[in-house]
Amino acid sequence: MQITKRNVELRVDDSLMRVYVASPKPAGTYPGILFYSDIYQLGSPMIRLVNYLAGFGYVVAAPEIFHRLEPIGAVIEPDDLGRMRGNDDARRTAIAEYDADCRAVIDFLKTDAAVNPAKIGTLGFCIGGHLSFRAAFQNEIKAAVCCYPTGIPSGKLGKGIADTIHRVSEIPGELLLILGTLDPHIPESDRHILIKAITDANIPHQVFLYEAEHTFMRDDGYRYDAVATTSAWTEIITFLARIFP
Repeated sequence: MQITKRNVELRVDDSLMRVYVASPKPAGTYPGILFYSDIYQLGSPMIRLVNYLAGFGYVVAAPEIFHRLEPIGAVIEPDDLGRMRGNDDARRTAIAEYDADCRAVIDFLKTDAAVNPAKIGTLGFCIGGHLSFRAAFQNEIKAAVCCYPTGIPSGKLGKGIADTIHRVSEIPGELLLILGTLDPHIPESDRHILIKAITDANIPHQVFLYEAEHTFMRDDGYRYDAVATTSAWTEIITFLARIFP
């Protein structure tokens, strides 16, 4: 399916948040997806992922997660300096600010003419996987896809300690977790804590483990795994299509 692309601006706490939106080109109404990037914001690898998902029939809205700290349109390079910069931006962003951004994008999707407001989900990578997990607390979110979400058991997300792991029972929809068994940022102990918390809370969920490293779906890095990525996308598209037929 062909797509259209645009940038919109949302005001959150008097900060201008750029949101990149990719939508199916054919007229109609579609499910809306709140898409969260990794710490490097909306560079080419993330934009390709947004566009790919939109091509399956979704209106995908991706905010710049560090809009309070970075200039509009800023892309952080995925190198050592960029990693330090992105992690510092994450550390300096309050958890309540992340939550406010989530609310703003959901409200945007609900009022977009191309979105069915009863069909809203979320998908994210790395820190974005954690943000997607938190977005799943919102009543509108029927499906949440979390790809190698960092910091959930430890509460590492932003300024202060996130209460994410303690709020699992608040999730009203379904979860899909994509994890790499070679990922040092989400070791086996953290995977066990996360999956146990979801299971104990009786949240409908699926978990897919790949013999892959962190960020294995990011196609510009040395950890990219095409086979695992293709398999993961198949599971993601199947999951979303079941919940949003």
